[in-house]
Amino acid sequence: MTYTNLELIGTIFFALAVIHTFMVGKILHWSHKFPKGSMTSGVLHLLGEIEAVFAIWASMFMVVYIAMEGWTPAITYQNSLDFTEPFFIFAIMVVCSTRPILTIARQAILELSTWIQKILKTPAVTTDLAVVLILGPLAGSFITEPAAMTVTAFMLNAMLQKESSKLIYALIAVLFVNVSIGGALTPFAAPPILMVASKWGWDFNYVFTHLGWKSAIAVVINAIGLVLIFKNDFKANCITLRDVENRMAGGQKSIPWQVTLIHLAFLAGIVVTGHHRNAFLGIFLLFLGVAAVTTRYQDSLRLKESLLVSLFLGGIIQFGAFQKWWLAPLLGRMNDIVLFKGATLLTAITDNAALTYLGSQVDLSDASKYALVAGALAGGGLTIIANAPNAAGYSVLSHKFPGGIKPLNLLIAALAPTAVAIVCLWML
Repeated sequence: MTYTNLELIGTIFFALAVIHTFMVGKILHWSHKFPKGSMTSGVLHLLGEIEAVFAIWASMFMVVYIAMEGWTPAITYQNSLDFTEPFFIFAIMVVCSTRPILTIARQAILELSTWIQKILKTPAVTTDLAVVLILGPLAGSFITEPAAMTVTAFMLNAMLQKESSKLIYALIAVLFVNVSIGGALTPFAAPPILMVASKWGWDFNYVFTHLGWKSAIAVVINAIGLVLIFKNDFKANCITLRDVENRMAGGQKSIPWQVTLIHLAFLAGIVVTGHHRNAFLGIFLLFLGVAAVTTRYQDSLRLKESLLVSLFLGGIIQFGAFQKWWLAPLLGRMNDIVLFKGATLLTAITDNAALTYLGSQVDLSDASKYALVAGALAGGGLTIIANAPNAAGYSVLSHKFPGGIKPLNLLIAALAPTAVAIVCLWML
């Protein structure tokens, strides 16, 4: 295993960033001990924002890069990176968080949930939650995982009225795991599959028959299991989608179908061109103009939150190339079962799409290819950095964590739904 000094430093900075993510709650708590508005409080608050962690450490690393290699090599390296995914997630988060998109998503799921309630005679709150946690993540196979995460997180945010530490960690853990595996029905939606599908010749039929149906079963088990275990907590802390709809309709203007249709067209355009940055950014800029002239049917666009998520992912990408020296040889030495387990664990400390991309650079058997991708999908809910859309989900639900999210608590809460995903993807 050979490496350059710069690669070693890049890995050290990446490790420090990972450690930093486990300390954000404590740092945010420290920031409250200083006068509000003071420089110390401001700096600590910035260091306590989990979305800013990787960008901060990536910036410091680039300073070291420039000091060691010079300005020109640093710029060359920067130009070699592909930031399409952060830009895409920024655009899709803004569009999916608009009132017309969220309203039609709520109404569609409400209709299905109401139909299920009539047939099965199940309580409204728990049925709504189960349907949201099943349909939302599975929709990610068609509208992409970031879009599914954003829409699902907003619906859960509207339903959850009271804060409960135990409940919110269990809920966000199932959300993260289900979105990670819920995009596995198609070859173009889940980032870990997208990274390898073309190179390995994985078409729709292969992905669905090998990964998709197993993932769908795990999504259903996780959602129903969560609802059954916490049914009393959900009844005490949540309202139904019908209540959400009534509250929204009470103080807002009715949205004309033409406005909703235009928003859906923009969403479709961004999804279809999601791998072509110039194309979807052009569509997104046009969307901002449309949003400006339909403000009476809009809430404030979530530009700040979307930018923070993009910043988070950009910082991870900045470090990606400097992890290849140890990740690629490590993956290449594992047999199938060890590779599956190793990919699941490694996903907790590195983006699962980056993991499968590095694995695609190694000569693997067909069984090992499956083990790598399945493990990366299964481990996508263990941490915020495990799967790119997780940062979007946390951004929407972050105010439910007054002291900031505690990564160790999330890791513990995600163990059970991750175990379900492991069993379904490996044993079925």
